[in-house]
Amino acid sequence: MKEIDALIAKALKYKDSGLTEYEIAEELNVSKDTATWLLNKGKEKKPEGDLKIGWRSIGVSPMRMASISTALSDIILEEARKRDLEFTAVVGIAINGIPFATYVAEELGLDLAIYRPRFEKAGAFSSNYATVEGKTVVIVDDVVGSGETFRSAIKTIKAEKGTPALCVCIINKRSTNEVGGVPLRSLLRARPL
Repeated sequence: MKEIDALIAKALKYKDSGLTEYEIAEELNVSKDTATWLLNKGKEKKPEGDLKIGWRSIGVSPMRMASISTALSDIILEEARKRDLEFTAVVGIAINGIPFATYVAEELGLDLAIYRPRFEKAGAFSSNYATVEGKTVVIVDDVVGSGETFRSAIKTIKAEKGTPALCVCIINKRSTNEVGGVPLRSLLRARPL
């Protein structure tokens, strides 16, 4: 119960600092339903099937993030060969997908675009980075749960006249290998039995 109490405290702290429930879920690497449950101090019925993913031991070290990104790059190259694709851009999903996408883009020599998701409305691309228009893109994030963030990015890429061809992440909490009609690859799969 100590870990749950610590998560509740973190969720409440994030809420006090102005983060939305969606942003709190992203920061804690839990579903939005679990974030809502934490913000209600665990008083309601706990959502089933969610896993809290923590990767701080990776995140504190640029070398470790680069190593993980090299593995993601290898998966991307494998998929490109298998599907006869030529990627021209990497989309990093804010906030946790950005460092991995940056390393991947550097390693593969691709443009870097940054996507900022929003929960109740469409997300947007940062104007300080590459556009996706006319590009075949791979989308990078740290963890996929419901797939909502990837689906939002896919929809926005298509609206910007880009082609979302692959989603990659470190950990997949889903039972499927696709999201929004786009293939999904991950380093690890974690799901309840």
